[in-house]
Amino acid sequence: MSQTPSSAPVLSPTTARRSTIFIFVTVLIDMIGIGLIWPVVPALLQDVGGVDLADATVIGGWMFAAYALAQFLGGPLMGNLSDAYGRRPLLLLAIGGLAVDYVFSALAPTVWLLILGRAIAGFCGASHVIATAFLTDITPPEGRARAFGLIGAAFGMGFVIGPAIGGLLGELGPRVPFWAAAALAGANFIFGYLILPESLPPEKRRPFRWRRSNPFSVLMIFRGYPSVLPMTMVLALYFFAGNVYPTLWSFWGIATFGWSEAMIGATLAMFGVMAALVQGGLSGPLVKRFGEGRMVVFGLIVGTTGATCFAFTQNFTWVLVLLPIVAFEGLVHPCITALMTRDVPDDAQGELQGGLASITNLSTLFSALFFTQLFGWSVRPEAAQPWPGAAFLVAGALMGLALLLFLVVNRRSDPRAADR
Repeated sequence: MSQTPSSAPVLSPTTARRSTIFIFVTVLIDMIGIGLIWPVVPALLQDVGGVDLADATVIGGWMFAAYALAQFLGGPLMGNLSDAYGRRPLLLLAIGGLAVDYVFSALAPTVWLLILGRAIAGFCGASHVIATAFLTDITPPEGRARAFGLIGAAFGMGFVIGPAIGGLLGELGPRVPFWAAAALAGANFIFGYLILPESLPPEKRRPFRWRRSNPFSVLMIFRGYPSVLPMTMVLALYFFAGNVYPTLWSFWGIATFGWSEAMIGATLAMFGVMAALVQGGLSGPLVKRFGEGRMVVFGLIVGTTGATCFAFTQNFTWVLVLLPIVAFEGLVHPCITALMTRDVPDDAQGELQGGLASITNLSTLFSALFFTQLFGWSVRPEAAQPWPGAAFLVAGALMGLALLLFLVVNRRSDPRAADR
């Protein structure tokens, strides 16, 4: 962003602290809003579209893809607009847009309007980009790691709270969670309008350029550092395979066990708690003891085994056993990222993270379409023997391929990899 690392914060300590709390609440509410609607998507699509679960899954894939595509396109644009016109108006626009979109989705009479609503939500959901820039503006360099950690904590808390509440509200009707999400976003907009200051003074802004908003341009970072490109392929394959869980969990639970919205929300919340414990409490000690390379291998082995086991699971007890184990798969992303940062100079680390974010969004886009199509085909009514777990078996195979690729890439890039 336009503020250099040595820039002094522009707000008083009291105002900065109050603004930091608002940013935390904003990201938290964004994630809660996403989590609120996950458990009810299958029921809503079946109700609005008048379709069976197989067709609802395919439509759900287009909803997930629309959201991911809008995030991919909207992130760089929103960030650059905030560089030109300030953080406050763009952040409030995104928050207000979410509130309006949730109302729009709650009233949508057709599946195409639901898909359009998810695209709008994805674009407005790029508010986390502006939130990160806002924190950079108001926080001195030595405190930014802790400030950015708050955003990570908000993501984790939202992933736990949203599905748990959404599952319960879903029992009242598939549109009720959308109204709840709209109310939260609306209240946050009013709160921000009243208390949020501007963090980027006019003298630190830069003119808006469409060229800087091209989401594909951030991918050029990988062309400039060929040593990180093979590891990027591992990460993209991991994201593609791992996205089977958020994309299909609700549909798979209904097809395999006949779960209610409340049960879907409870299992998603349980996984969120386990993932937070692993990434927030265990990742540091494990990496310190065994190194990033070994933790990537361990995480990919867990991912391969877990997805394969879910493919054949017919007993709910096994779901409860597997969920805390699969949470260790979350070690892969931060550990691979840490390995990649070693091959990129300090003044290009932000660019690297932007490129990785684009890889994440593109992987989510394509995997959502792939896995929902596969799932819909495997559970179609005319199938000789419907098998909801087929997509998880494919995900396990792709995770295993990522493991093999990492073993080759890591050894070639560092002969001492076996010792890490």
